[in-house]
Amino acid sequence: MIEFKILKKSKISRARLGLLKTENGIVETPCLAPVATQAVVKTLTSEEVGQTKTQILISNTFHLHLKPGEEIVESAGGLHRFMNWPKPLMTDSGGFQVFSLGFGRDFGTGKILKNKTDSLIKKGQQPKLIKITGGGVFFTSPLNGEKIFLGPRESIKIQESLGADIIFTFDECTSPMADYEYTKKSLQRTHRWAEICLKSKKSNQALFGIVQGGKFKDLRIESARFIGSLPFAGFGIGGEFGDNKKIMVQMIDWVIKELPEEKPRHLLGIGRLEDIAKIIKAGIDTFDCIVPTRFARHGIAFISEGKLDLSKTKFLKDKNPLDKKCHCFVCRDYRRNYIAHLFRAGEITALKLLTFHNLYFFNAEIVKIREKIKKGKF
Repeated sequence: MIEFKILKKSKISRARLGLLKTENGIVETPCLAPVATQAVVKTLTSEEVGQTKTQILISNTFHLHLKPGEEIVESAGGLHRFMNWPKPLMTDSGGFQVFSLGFGRDFGTGKILKNKTDSLIKKGQQPKLIKITGGGVFFTSPLNGEKIFLGPRESIKIQESLGADIIFTFDECTSPMADYEYTKKSLQRTHRWAEICLKSKKSNQALFGIVQGGKFKDLRIESARFIGSLPFAGFGIGGEFGDNKKIMVQMIDWVIKELPEEKPRHLLGIGRLEDIAKIIKAGIDTFDCIVPTRFARHGIAFISEGKLDLSKTKFLKDKNPLDKKCHCFVCRDYRRNYIAHLFRAGEITALKLLTFHNLYFFNAEIVKIREKIKKGKF
């Protein structure tokens, strides 16, 4: 199990400092949980991830079930030993894949709708490659086309075999294109699944219940009250977040007001650099996001002044470090021209250096925020 202690609450926002104690270490909150989908942060070893000041990682139940299979991980001594990560771990339940392999793939949308559309997903509508039922979801394997069933019982069983410190209930992550009636029906299903997850769990892992409800205020509040009333160790806030960032923060506010204050809150799948201050001020304790690592693999470095696109030719003549204010070894030992050369040459070392720097930079920015909360300035 876990213990969560609130050390300080901001007087000017909902931000708070906390300590999240697990069997595998203590996490200072607020903090980022980098994504290690396949039990790895792409291009880095677990030791290197630790050197970026990362405190906790999140891996994916669905993908680890596909390969290598939870039996392999369990026989290796669990996910911590399998990936040689001695710090705390989370596993997502597979609920996000209900969206990403379903309507997300069908319509090419993410959790925040970039362009408004009149196309809506209506009650009873099904994605093309998966089938959502009252008992769970039939997926088509992206590996070999085989049918895979995942429901609340199956998700909990897999997550128990993987052995992360914090696990999540199985849910349907709804699309930003879903209409009210679809979202309401989906929410009822997610709530039933949450209760089944609670009854199915046999381990001492901390189970977080997930709040859904889409962009609809009454559904978000209903979900927060229902999930908040159940004996979960903490809570995840999931699903879609409307069509702009202002609505996202508003949605978080609706939910936070209804959840038990003494328990940790995790925001699923949101954490762009420009969002971090907003979501922490809204009361989020932990959050996961692929941005620092995915952007690195596309040649993007985050720096104090914004972003650098190292794929551009102009950086071949730039002898500056990525960021003069950053203390990571990449900024200390390497220059923009060299990293730009590696990226343009297709060398994996470029991705490795950029991934390390981006994670270090994100974590350093969050350390600054924790200091501001401590001083009453955030």
